[in-house]
Amino acid sequence: MIPFRRILFPVDYSESCNALAPYVKDMVRRFSGELTLVHAYGIEYSGHSGPNLTDSVVFDAAESTEEQRLRQYAIEIFPGQHIECLVKLGEPACVIESIVRHQGTDLVMLPTHGRGPIRRFLLGSITAKVLHDVTAAVWTVAGSSLVDHPPAGPYRSILCALDDSDEAETVLRASAVFARAYDARLSLVQVVEPPPPSLDIDVSRYRKDLIKAAQFRIRELKGTVGVDAPDAILDAMVTEGVLQEAYRQKADIIITGRGRVQTRISRMWSHLYRLVRESPCPVLSI
Repeated sequence: MIPFRRILFPVDYSESCNALAPYVKDMVRRFSGELTLVHAYGIEYSGHSGPNLTDSVVFDAAESTEEQRLRQYAIEIFPGQHIECLVKLGEPACVIESIVRHQGTDLVMLPTHGRGPIRRFLLGSITAKVLHDVTAAVWTVAGSSLVDHPPAGPYRSILCALDDSDEAETVLRASAVFARAYDARLSLVQVVEPPPPSLDIDVSRYRKDLIKAAQFRIRELKGTVGVDAPDAILDAMVTEGVLQEAYRQKADIIITGRGRVQTRISRMWSHLYRLVRESPCPVLSI
């Protein structure tokens, strides 16, 4: 939770990964955090081949090669900083989850490469697995947004996207702390999805009741947390509504929930990956 004291940056040496480095530097500096780089590799990429792939000599050589490469990357990208470098043989998402669990990581920062819905369905996504499996906060953004747009500098406009779950207060508190750390403008949004149309029932009055209930709840939350920030209650589909408000507020980052109990599909969780893929700015999920 914020402040982020232990930050994990998975490195795959891609263009998106390199483009994310300035954001990592900024986060480490802002919160005086400890930075750990991790690279997960497979034996097939180690540069070694031969009939005895299980030979310990081959594995040791692969680990040494990957370790040297990661340390050189740390020197080049984060010069003058004390950084822990870890290389692990294994599937990247599993490696990340293991490190988070054993080191007490507060924040994982990684891009999503966004290879399309069919490919993602067939092969899975490292980012999607991390979002679902890890207990730490996750900062992520579509790789294309990173590469195509230079870092915007310190966050000036922060959008907190809330829902009606129990974690909304936690998300709002985290957003308030983050906004204070960056001396940024905080705004809130809650999207009330319209009920499905029915031939037998006039749903318009139910929409009004849902919006009034959301307005009342967000006022209560702001009072409980002690936050004085403008809020918008939108009658829309969740992803479209949050993105609409992000563009309107010219948000530099969206902060939202992910579901404290991640085996339960919460409303925000069910929209989170699409939000990340289509967001014009990074998404920090608590």
